[in-house]
Amino acid sequence: MTFEDFNLDEDLMEGVRSMGFKQPSPIQQQAIPLILQGKDLIACAQTGTGKTAAYLLPILNKIQKDPGHHLSTLIIAPTRELALQIDQQIEALSYFISVGSIAVYGGGDGITWEQQKKALLSGTDIVTATPGRLIAMLTTEGVKFEHLKYLILDEADRMLDMGFYEDILRIIHQLPKDRQTLLFSATMPPRIRTLANTILKNPEVVNIAISKPAEKINQQAYSIFDQQKLGLLTHLLKQGNYQSVIIFASTKENVRNLGATLTRKGLNVMAFHSDLEQQEREAIMQKFKSGQIQVLVGTDILSRGIDVEGIDLVVNYDVPGDAEDYIHRIGRTARAAAEGTAITFINPTDQRKFFNIESLIGDEIPKMPIPEQFGVGPEYQPEVRKAPSAGPKKEDRKPGQNRHKKPFRKDNRNKRPPAAS
Repeated sequence: MTFEDFNLDEDLMEGVRSMGFKQPSPIQQQAIPLILQGKDLIACAQTGTGKTAAYLLPILNKIQKDPGHHLSTLIIAPTRELALQIDQQIEALSYFISVGSIAVYGGGDGITWEQQKKALLSGTDIVTATPGRLIAMLTTEGVKFEHLKYLILDEADRMLDMGFYEDILRIIHQLPKDRQTLLFSATMPPRIRTLANTILKNPEVVNIAISKPAEKINQQAYSIFDQQKLGLLTHLLKQGNYQSVIIFASTKENVRNLGATLTRKGLNVMAFHSDLEQQEREAIMQKFKSGQIQVLVGTDILSRGIDVEGIDLVVNYDVPGDAEDYIHRIGRTARAAAEGTAITFINPTDQRKFFNIESLIGDEIPKMPIPEQFGVGPEYQPEVRKAPSAGPKKEDRKPGQNRHKKPFRKDNRNKRPPAAS
């Protein structure tokens, strides 16, 4: 099957060809015909499956064939980063057609607010918005959606995780009831089904989600003590021929500390977290995409909605608290049929969490031997309750390794962190 089989507008197809799209992905094969038919849709598909183009292409085709010169399409996304990426893909796909779009999100200055307001009031074709900023526009600026024809909720499960359920309902209550609604989600928990039943009409269902990583990801793990992590990570980064790397840590504090430490060790690293100003985050992401930054350290804010091709290594410096998050994290690599490597560091208290990940994906991930210079790591025994990560035993230590005075002291680093912001 090719994109020509969808009978899309020829000018729109020029945009498809210019982006190098040749064969549609499974989600595109199933979703595009249904959307073109005007069906409401629930699509369960993970990030990296081509879901954005799966809804953009048929919507752009509809707008091109029936231009109304008013705001016809609203896409709601959980984060600024995802909203910007969707808007960038709209611009690329619609390069040869007359469709206007804008991303509406918070965190900008007064000029940004005025630009977004002007675009909304003047009736640009497609608005991609985060819930909070959109509600502010609806409340203070009197933006109307009386001509809206298409509503898309992207990463709906993520929006609910972030507490946007009531905001979404509040927005939808101000939209025309006679519309086509598309809901995309990586998972389908009960609250998503409740939301779908509330806002969709006789929807078709497409389920591409699988709880398995892409086959081309080379998954590896090291059973390791906390104090061995930094040395091994530095060794792997300096010895491996990696051009683009994402490292996931459990908290913003860990992200900041790890980014600063790796920078002092001579690596080209930046930390990415929600405490940064929006302009700083956008600048960092642009540098990472262009190759000016080799290593990006972040929390799970990077595991969804960050669409960067060419990442050849993902490191889980801390095991994620939820097994599904592992899938999202390592899904940053091996995208668009490329290959990639995913490495996870497992301290003793995280072994059970990692075992849950292996159970979810139905496969045992190889445990790699720790290079001799870093000492001996803990044995991987997830069925045994572990004491806090105390480091190698005395007989396992190399000369010069300092022993903790209180090896079993309370260690908050290994507690499950709060959800990343």
